[in-house]
Amino acid sequence: MGKDVFDKGFEIRKSVLGAEFVEKSFASADDFNRPMQELVTEYCWGAVWGRDTLDKKIRSMLNLAMLAALNRPHELKMHVKGALRNGVTKDEIREVLLQVAIYAGVPAGVDAFRLAREAMQEAQA
Repeated sequence: MGKDVFDKGFEIRKSVLGAEFVEKSFASADDFNRPMQELVTEYCWGAVWGRDTLDKKIRSMLNLAMLAALNRPHELKMHVKGALRNGVTKDEIREVLLQVAIYAGVPAGVDAFRLAREAMQEAQA
């Protein structure tokens, strides 16, 4: 895809997840995991998040639902914080996770609520 897509993805990723987190991820990358950092930044953040059809708020809400349904706790907590940065309210996060509980199962919803609450508390600190 190219440097332009990577650069766009890097800026979007920093705006959603926080510049400190993203820069630390790259600074601590080594020969083993650097290709994954580059892949995620270019394709996930540049090629997909960089599209104009859906705004960041909607993409964040979709991510919360998918990550909760897939039981990806680390990514869920990170994206709850990103969703808050993207303007998703606590009430909207609650509604997304209630939807997850119905369609992906109550245990997934319970875990997601617990993790989201932790992430919100960390974001406030």
